[in-house]
Amino acid sequence: MDERLYSYFSVQEIVSDEDGVRLHGAEKCVIGEISLKIYINGTEYASLLCLNQLTEELALGFLYSEGVIDTMTDVVSITYNERLFAVMIDLAPGRSVEKCESLRSVTSGCGRCFTYINPMKHEKFLRVANRNRYPLRMILGSMKDFERRSEVYREIGGVHSVLFQHDAFSVFNEDIGRHNCFDKIAGVLLRNGRMDLVDSGMMFVSGRVSSEIITKVIRLGVPILVSRSTPTAAAVNLAREYNVTLLGYVRSNAGVVYAGAERLV
Repeated sequence: MDERLYSYFSVQEIVSDEDGVRLHGAEKCVIGEISLKIYINGTEYASLLCLNQLTEELALGFLYSEGVIDTMTDVVSITYNERLFAVMIDLAPGRSVEKCESLRSVTSGCGRCFTYINPMKHEKFLRVANRNRYPLRMILGSMKDFERRSEVYREIGGVHSVLFQHDAFSVFNEDIGRHNCFDKIAGVLLRNGRMDLVDSGMMFVSGRVSSEIITKVIRLGVPILVSRSTPTAAAVNLAREYNVTLLGYVRSNAGVVYAGAERLV
């Protein structure tokens, strides 16, 4: 496993047995965290708390989710400074960031400057047009496979996981923030020229679906989002408004469909 993702600490474990309760010295692996700075044309645009992994893809996906870029042609150059934990991006001529949009700090708990669709970028969030049908049995089976893939969670804990699934190209990612996972996947798709697959793919997430998460799905144009946990009321309303099929509490062979049931068979 990538050694940048964790640290070891001397700790005291609580031990309970027939002799009573006591503390026992041990060594514990703890998930890491960095404050990743994103610079656009030399100006700091955002600070993201995340794992030190796929940093350039995270920056690209974040800018895509925010409506700053649409394709890789909007990016002239991108580099990662490991010492500064900073991604430096130069945008193509004609691409810029409004001054009022900088600087934002995004925590691992999904806090943001706005909650729903950014009104300054509203035209980039479109209703999902996909009318394909998806078998429920296949979705349930995919969720079971997804839950078995989280290597970092099994060995260390402290992370969420997200999967973009398509027969032609799939991306799995883990991070301390759900929103980071979605942005990293968007960045990977952008860099690999596979954004054409999003309108016929599905996404699976290990945790809660907030309004911020569903807006990232809407921005990508993915028709189906499946969660092991619950959506918020705002997420359900947005899913219904933008024609996203949203499933929650999908565990074993059960779940709840909150929006877009017409896509399911």
